[in-house]
Amino acid sequence: MEQAHEYEYPVIVEYDAEEDVYLADCPLLPGCYTDGTTFEEALENIRDAIRLVIESRPAVGDPVPIPAMVRVAV
Repeated sequence: MEQAHEYEYPVIVEYDAEEDVYLADCPLLPGCYTDGTTFEEALENIRDAIRLVIESRPAVGDPVPIPAMVRVAV
């Protein structure tokens, strides 16, 4: 049985007042975005979307981007 990996990806959640929906995007995974009627629903939906993207990338020969945080003092 293959070992599960755990990743932390940054996400952006914004409220779209015109559509009355929360939009969620994972910038490190192109095309990985979703929405939800509440902030919490948008977060849960983006978790599912990230999981699906990560699971599908190796199947088509694409690597899974590994997130990294860099601290910069200015």
